[in-house]
Amino acid sequence: MRLLPLFPLHTVLFPGMPIQLHIFEDRYRLMIRQCIENSTPFGVVLISRGDESLGPLPVPHPVGCTAHITTVEPLQGGHFNLTAQGNDRFRIHGLLTDRPFLVGQVELLPLEQTHSIEMKRGARTLLTQLSSYLGLLRQNGSEDFQLGSLPLPDDPLTQLYLAAALLQIPAEEKQPLLAAQSAASLLEQISRLYRREIALWQHINRNGEDAPLIRGYLN
Repeated sequence: MRLLPLFPLHTVLFPGMPIQLHIFEDRYRLMIRQCIENSTPFGVVLISRGDESLGPLPVPHPVGCTAHITTVEPLQGGHFNLTAQGNDRFRIHGLLTDRPFLVGQVELLPLEQTHSIEMKRGARTLLTQLSSYLGLLRQNGSEDFQLGSLPLPDDPLTQLYLAAALLQIPAEEKQPLLAAQSAASLLEQISRLYRREIALWQHINRNGEDAPLIRGYLN
């Protein structure tokens, strides 16, 4: 068990994935300064109840991801931009609210069996689905990038997390992926979501119907 400062957001950070943040609130400027001074990470957690900024401390989901700061860009007024890299999953066992920001009593949650033959095969199949998915998004006018233009990780688990991060779905649907209890469960959940999303965008590109309505039907 360890203490970890927490940054509640309306987004899910996955291990191995980058996150860019604009830090402007006093409480998070203090938190990030302490992380920089001590060379320690903070935790990114999806908000379960509450708001990101300018209000009471929100209630986070219990599973998050540590973030290690890689670059900081100072701005006027004491604000700054930063880039951080997701590293380890963790589970919150308790919350301390005696500081301006949340601090969690957390334990790390490594996944088992991440380098099995089944995982490697599944990751390869998923990358094929991801390539088809990005092509469908391009047809719908989304950002024009291709799988071949991305720096693909060698590790199959990181490949799965990349696929999870690129899914254009609500953060509440991504949270169960982060909280998956095993690598096999993570692969199964992501593959199911990609089958659903590919079917959805094929339908949209043919008929121009509403994405949320079709997504709910396909669930």
